[in-house]
Amino acid sequence: MTLRRRSMFAAIPALTIAASSSAQNRSSKEPVPRPLYAGAAPGAVGKEEKDIPEITVYPAPDGSSTRTAVVVFPGGGYVGLAMGHEGKDIAAWLNARGVTAFVLKYRLAPRYHHPAMLQDAQRAIRSARSMSAALGFEKNRVGIWGFSAGGHLASTASTHFDAGNAGASDPIEHESSRPDFAVLCYPVVSFDDAIAHAGSKRNLLGPNPDPSLVENLSNEKQVTAQTPPTFLFHTGDDPGVPVENSVRYYLALRKHRVPAELHVYEHGPHGVGLAPFDPILSSWPLRLEDWMRFHGWLSKP
Repeated sequence: MTLRRRSMFAAIPALTIAASSSAQNRSSKEPVPRPLYAGAAPGAVGKEEKDIPEITVYPAPDGSSTRTAVVVFPGGGYVGLAMGHEGKDIAAWLNARGVTAFVLKYRLAPRYHHPAMLQDAQRAIRSARSMSAALGFEKNRVGIWGFSAGGHLASTASTHFDAGNAGASDPIEHESSRPDFAVLCYPVVSFDDAIAHAGSKRNLLGPNPDPSLVENLSNEKQVTAQTPPTFLFHTGDDPGVPVENSVRYYLALRKHRVPAELHVYEHGPHGVGLAPFDPILSSWPLRLEDWMRFHGWLSKP
C-alpha cells in the first residue's frame, strides 16, 4: 500500500464476430454500442432503451495488442453512468497500451435492482471471452475495471462468478464469468452502514433489503482464494465513498493470499477518473500500469 502526500488541487446477439466486423470496429472512431443479449435481458420489464443493456467494443489498435482485454463498469450510484471519464476515456487509455476494451451500459435503478446489474456484468465478461479469437486476445486474460458503484459491481463480479453453463443453447453462456484480474477505483464495496454509500445500497437493493442479501453483497466478506488479483485506488478523504471500503477489501484479499495492491492518496475528491488535471492524483494510472506490467497483462504472452 502507498500513501501519497496532499494534493495541490482541492449486445451482443449470439455472438459470432467475423474478422471483417473486427476490422471495421478497429477503423471506427466511434464504435457503435451493441445489445448485450440476443433478445430481452433477463427480468426485463419493458423494451425501452433503459431496458436494453449494451456493450461498446474498443479493439486494441492493429499491431499493438497485448492479447489482454478489460470490461469497464462506469460509476453513477446505480442510477446513472459516467460513460465519459469512467468509460470512453478508460477505453482510450487501455487502447493506448494495447488492451482491448469493452464499456458496459448496465441496467439501473429505480427501474431495476439486484440481480439485474450483476447479470449484465457477468454477461459482459462472458461476451468478451466469446469474442477473444475475433479480436485477438486470450480468454484467460480478461480483466474488469470499475469506478464507484461500478467498483461495487466489479467487486461483486470478482466474488460471485461461475464457470459457465456447458449445456446452454447460447454459446456465450458456456464461458466463465470469473475475471482474471480486477481494478477498483474509489469503489463501493461494503454495505455495512458504518462505511456504506447509502445511495448505492438503496438503489441496488431497495429501501428495506433482506439482511442476508446485504451480507452477501458486502463483498469484503465474500473474498476467497479464488478472487482474482486486484488493484485498488482511493483517496483518504473521499467525501462520497469512505476509503475503508478499499481498505477492508484489500485486507480481505491479503487474508486469502490473493495478489493485491492498494494506493491511497491523502487528499482528493470522489469520481476523478484518470485525474488528468491534478498533478498529484494523475500519477495513479502510472501505478496501475506498473502493476499490470508486473503481472504480465501488458506483455504479449
